[in-house]
Amino acid sequence: MSEDFAGLRELLLVAEKRSFTAAAAALRVTPSAVSQAIGALEERLRIRLVQRTTRSVSLTEAGARFVAELRPAMENVHGAFAVLEDARGRPSGTLRLNVPRLALGPVIKPMLGRFLTAHPEVRIDVTLDDGLSDIVAEGCDAGIRLGERLDRDMVAVPITGSLRMAVVGAPAYFDGHPKPRHPRELAAHDCINYRHVTGRHIARWEFEVEGRELTVAVDGRVVTNDNEVMVLAALDGLGLAYVMEHSVAEHLAAKRLVRVLTRYCPSFPGLYLYYPNRKNLAPKLRALVDFLRVR
Repeated sequence: MSEDFAGLRELLLVAEKRSFTAAAAALRVTPSAVSQAIGALEERLRIRLVQRTTRSVSLTEAGARFVAELRPAMENVHGAFAVLEDARGRPSGTLRLNVPRLALGPVIKPMLGRFLTAHPEVRIDVTLDDGLSDIVAEGCDAGIRLGERLDRDMVAVPITGSLRMAVVGAPAYFDGHPKPRHPRELAAHDCINYRHVTGRHIARWEFEVEGRELTVAVDGRVVTNDNEVMVLAALDGLGLAYVMEHSVAEHLAAKRLVRVLTRYCPSFPGLYLYYPNRKNLAPKLRALVDFLRVR
């Protein structure tokens, strides 16, 4: 019976990530192990599920139909395990979380030690992921994400207040550049760009001018997909950075960075803990929900 389920998790991850390498990284195994698991699954089912080329990975028509039926079934399997945990009464087992880097400071760092102390039978496995991964396919119990990026079929619990962006630069940068007084003046500045992990497009800087949204495409010599690298580049005087307000609070207080365009940076929905809508919530996840909600 166990053989029937072999390769299913690997298939879901490859379907979601369109990459054997990315799926292997999520499972913490080698790409060849993922390939062999799916190959064995296809051999048992006597049908090709994944179309492999040297440049891309995609599902066949049969594979796409199979995955569409498989996703909700896997959610039911997770729910069945939750029933067993509930029968034991106390939160226990491994709690797998998918977390973006921006949540480390305001959520994970202050929560981790206190939560594990309160629940000694729980272990936490945190995967840092700035993409929009499928937490069901990855076998995660829950994830953390900005409210504006949540899937509609997920249960969402707010765990921070509203957040705000900040445009910052080092005093050394402003020694040679005038401070911008309006977002449109950013065209004359060296700006540090952020490249999204999902889609790999360059993020536009979003502002609010007289009640209307204004998005600005900026240019500069530094492009990165990591918030910390953006802050470091700004501290080095390499340009202006558009980052989360809380991520530079200490630098602003110490005057290592200077904030500009503050009036044009609106608030937006903060971070949420999210998880699939299941009938039976595992005690370990229920404990985390209650812990973060109280916090």
